[in-house]
Amino acid sequence: MSPVASAAATAESPPRHPTRWIILGVICLAQLTVLLDNTILNVAVPSLNKELGASTADIQWMINAYSLVQSGLLLTAGNAADRYGRKKMLAGGLVLFGIGSLVAGFAQSAGQLIAARAGMGIGGALLMTTTLAVVVQIFDNEERPKAIGIWGAVNSLGFAAGPLIGGTLLNHFWWGSIFLINLPVAVLGLIAVLKLVPESKNPSGDRPDLPGALLSMIGMVAVVFAIISGPDHGWLSARVLGSAVVGLVALAVFARWELHTPHPMLDMHFFRDRKFVGAVAGGILVAFGMGGSMFLLTQHLQMVLGYAPLEAGLRTAPLALTAVVLSFSGIAGKLMIKMGTPRTITVGMTLLAAGLAAISLLGADSYSGMLAGLIVMGVGVALSMPAMANAIMSAIPPAKAGVGAGVNGTLMECGQGLGVAVLGAVLNSRFAALIPAAAAGAGSLPAALAAARTDADCAAVRDAFAAGIQTSQLVGAAAVFAGGVVAGVLLGRAERAERAAAAQRGAPDATAVPVAGETAAPAPEAGGQAGRSRAEAE
Repeated sequence: MSPVASAAATAESPPRHPTRWIILGVICLAQLTVLLDNTILNVAVPSLNKELGASTADIQWMINAYSLVQSGLLLTAGNAADRYGRKKMLAGGLVLFGIGSLVAGFAQSAGQLIAARAGMGIGGALLMTTTLAVVVQIFDNEERPKAIGIWGAVNSLGFAAGPLIGGTLLNHFWWGSIFLINLPVAVLGLIAVLKLVPESKNPSGDRPDLPGALLSMIGMVAVVFAIISGPDHGWLSARVLGSAVVGLVALAVFARWELHTPHPMLDMHFFRDRKFVGAVAGGILVAFGMGGSMFLLTQHLQMVLGYAPLEAGLRTAPLALTAVVLSFSGIAGKLMIKMGTPRTITVGMTLLAAGLAAISLLGADSYSGMLAGLIVMGVGVALSMPAMANAIMSAIPPAKAGVGAGVNGTLMECGQGLGVAVLGAVLNSRFAALIPAAAAGAGSLPAALAAARTDADCAAVRDAFAAGIQTSQLVGAAAVFAGGVVAGVLLGRAERAERAAAAQRGAPDATAVPVAGETAAPAPEAGGQAGRSRAEAE
């Protein structure tokens, strides 16, 4: 190795921090808390219906307020952390998340809880974008893969543990306990961060793109509001159409702004790369299927099959536990190396769609058919999600690796929020169409049951709700399957183009998935303006 290369390697590998493993534990605990709040609220839906009088649309906003605010701020929060200090942003995120959790725990109305969840989303965005940056900062090149592996495993466990922890708390306490459990974690995490985590920042980094963040938030919230309001107010009503127009215009202005601002939150030229577009399409629809399916599953288990919150949480765990086992064992990684990224994504998303369809068709009346679908979904998640993250990162130049991570996180949050909104809207529409006349106009299952006058009406209401969930799950399955096909085709074409370009130059195959411990050859730049943009960035 030349002296210059040796010096560069030393510069890139920080000295081992004496309390690095303690810091990792604190970071993982904070990360786990943020991730739990993506799914923990699902098991509290019946309690919120009853105690706060929340309608289905209110519940969707309680879930979406957190994920939409978080997704809209992820890229900006990452840029702010790089510029102003990762330790400061991590501490600030813990403070905001704790305050939001306290307000949510004692909310007296659906509106208060929605506002508190939005505040928690701001804190969650700061935490999500700084935890991995701190891990990279305090571990050297030798220990970093192990540390990031632990950090990634916590992400999967967070998805599995949300319904389980939420169900356990609801079995013994009131619904507000699912938020108050965050307070001791936030306090301990804040103390540990202030005392243990070293500060780091890059003053010359990109400035936060505040107009871009505002435009993206307005666009996403307005579009999702239209989707949620459609079944109740009519898809052609002024309220729904006006919200949809505002959202689409805001997103169009956002795209134009990102093309011309010198410090974009998201470089829109990346969307000219077929590999990037394929990975983005797949990422959104996997998150769409996962977020929407968990929203539907917990209601199916509690409101249709009659399980208590804890029982419902336990019965959703096989999905995420299957994904965790396959990831820890290395089976998913070996299959990706063997099949290649495009085929792995297509197979994984096909399995995810098949699992959703199995739950809809086989689990309508019993848990046994649902269990098989959950396991198949877990296999699909273990295959598709890492492959898509790899595709996104390989489609973005190394100088923009932080942007790639932010894009991946943003897609997951947006997809989950849209999954809840779209599949919830399908559920509402189907439920409203099938509900008996005695309960017409009811906004939720409990309200419809209260309005029903006879046992036959109650049975018809339950059947209408079950049919709505079944239809929603099938719509989700179709969307995920279509996404898998689109992503596979686009990624396959992009890889064939890269192989052809590499062959012309006599370079190694840049599309091969690297084996652990090896370094992949740099992917050739996409042509046209995207390629020029990347060259300028590097």
